[in-house]
Amino acid sequence: MSYISTVTENDPSSRTAQMFARAQAGYGYLPNMVKAFSHRPEVMEAWNGLLSSIRANMDLRRYELVTLAAARELRSSYCMLAHGNVLLHGHFTPAELQAIVEDSDASPLDERDRAIMRFAAKVVRDATSVDAGDVDGLRRHGLSEGEIFDIVAAAAVRCFFSKTLDALGVQPDGAYHEIDPKLKKVLTVGREIDAGYDLSHSA
Repeated sequence: MSYISTVTENDPSSRTAQMFARAQAGYGYLPNMVKAFSHRPEVMEAWNGLLSSIRANMDLRRYELVTLAAARELRSSYCMLAHGNVLLHGHFTPAELQAIVEDSDASPLDERDRAIMRFAAKVVRDATSVDAGDVDGLRRHGLSEGEIFDIVAAAAVRCFFSKTLDALGVQPDGAYHEIDPKLKKVLTVGREIDAGYDLSHSA
């Protein structure tokens, strides 16, 4: 679902059709987030380029934890579900991920990871409140200047994507209904998951 229409593109050589084809091949279905960019596929291309440049300097686990912290602060169900799902594959169990999101004592994260997530959330919540002490705190955990920049960039860039989707009324894909029910509830911090998902559209 979205508040704006989805472009129906019959020309397979068009940028929108190519964007749809790449998404279909990668996900096995056409995600709602991709449909939302159907009027401006060049923006999606630019977004992917910017995101790739940021991710290139971070290991996947850290990038996903930063993104999760940012998405939670933004109340973005879509990004929480999408990136939580990534962390479920090879990083954490559903129970561990739930503990991370709830910041409970059962969280498997060490103090450095917790500090990184707190910092990322603060960047999203109010970047003007970040002070030298916050940055020094990350340095004390052994993070380099470049790594601190990467965390800030990953948190800040999430504001663009999450806010774009939520402002357009884009619901998380129905495929996320397949996530563990308890975890799904914890990750759904904003808009509800699309109820109209058709399993026949998956590969």
